Amino acid sequence: MISAPPGRFRDRLAPLVYLSNNWLSRIGVVLVNAAVIFWIFLLPSNLSGEVANPYFGILAFLLLPGAFFAGLALIPAGLFLRLRRERRQGVYPANFPPLDLKHAELRKLLSFVGLATIANGVIATQVSYRAVTYMETVSFCGQTCHTVMQPEFAAYQNSPHARVECVKCHIGPGASWFVRSKLSGVGQVFAVMFNTYDRPIPTPVRNLRPARETCETCHWPQKFGSDRLRILTKFADDEANTATRTVLLMHIGGPGNHEAGIHGIHLGQGVTIEYAPADASRQTIPWVSYTDGAGRKTVYEAAEAKPETARRLPRRVMDCVDCHNRPTHTFEMPEAAADRALAAGDIPAALPFARKQSVEILKKPYASRAEAARLIPGTLEQYYQDKHPEVYAQRRAEIARAAQAVLAIYDRNVFPAMKVTWGSYPNNLGHTDFPGCFRCHDDQHSSADGKKITQDCGACHNLLAMDEASPKILNDLSLR
Repeated sequence: MISAPPGRFRDRLAPLVYLSNNWLSRIGVVLVNAAVIFWIFLLPSNLSGEVANPYFGILAFLLLPGAFFAGLALIPAGLFLRLRRERRQGVYPANFPPLDLKHAELRKLLSFVGLATIANGVIATQVSYRAVTYMETVSFCGQTCHTVMQPEFAAYQNSPHARVECVKCHIGPGASWFVRSKLSGVGQVFAVMFNTYDRPIPTPVRNLRPARETCETCHWPQKFGSDRLRILTKFADDEANTATRTVLLMHIGGPGNHEAGIHGIHLGQGVTIEYAPADASRQTIPWVSYTDGAGRKTVYEAAEAKPETARRLPRRVMDCVDCHNRPTHTFEMPEAAADRALAAGDIPAALPFARKQSVEILKKPYASRAEAARLIPGTLEQYYQDKHPEVYAQRRAEIARAAQAVLAIYDRNVFPAMKVTWGSYPNNLGHTDFPGCFRCHDDQHSSADGKKITQDCGACHNLLAMDEASPKILNDLSLR
């Protein structure tokens, strides 16, 4: 080979150009090139000073730097391996041709880098934004990667938060909690792959992000709602599906009066509640510590609790999800679900024994959702055909609509493959179907001086009417 005059920078660079012609270094060049291109497209979000989207954060601060530094490591690794191999084989050249476009090795390298840059640029423009936006969609969380979460996804679609993306609550802003969630999800992926996941999925979710960083970004704690009127409609199991209403005035706790009402007492300024659950589902609570706004602390223990046992239990500081434990993924009980469907008109109240038959059909065991879809509508229609033929002849369309409404109730609450059935997931809000409030407010938790956690109904709500057909308060307020 013809060598160029020594000492020049290009001559010192010539061996590197020669050695770079290896597959390992080329992979490194592609990684570095791709990372830089993608980083440029993510630059506007980086310059804003705060990355609100966790997926932008993971791309910008973890994946891209990882790919960049991995590429930087592969380039010299490839050079070193080729140098060592050719020296062992005795083929490493003593001199190198000058670096100009007549040099075939240089042309190959420049062509490869140029083509890689163009390809990466095209890919980056098409993929970067779409990938990030897709990963935060509900379909990605509920269907693409988390099919095992079918019960939770069905409940989500029928919830007050159905227009809030999953990542807003389960991950929140920033990259750190995204990383934590995905690291914990690695084990879940393997569980799904090897069919070793729990049925049903256990709750509550462990290591959930604090509510103050998720719930309270929308539900401002300093602006609790004032008293609210709540109307509960129930239907009897008689032929007429007799409707009665219970009217409650709920003391939520309003602005400027945080010490009053449910939220003020539990989450008011300076208030801290700590409790020790005796079971994984947090349904049994033998020990409670209450610190009021003035800093006075009182410890309450259940009557049957053993102090030495309570001291060993794990403790938790109460927040929103201890009562609102199913804010989005709420599962109904058959009676309450039938009442709601009757009140909404999905199940016509004019059909005799509609409530009674709907609940009985819902409570029957079905081997699969496919079996339920086949049997539930037919069972309800068959009942009216056999027991009330005149009604079946006159209201056949209404009966068919009622049958589909009953099936819809089943479909959003029962999932035999996941062993999710009625009552699988307790709802701690209230105290009708599950202990809820009575986990602590059971008149059994006492302090050392004999003071008890109140069970006074008036502390949370005023009972304005109880199971009345036509409550006077609703007539006075011109409410139906």
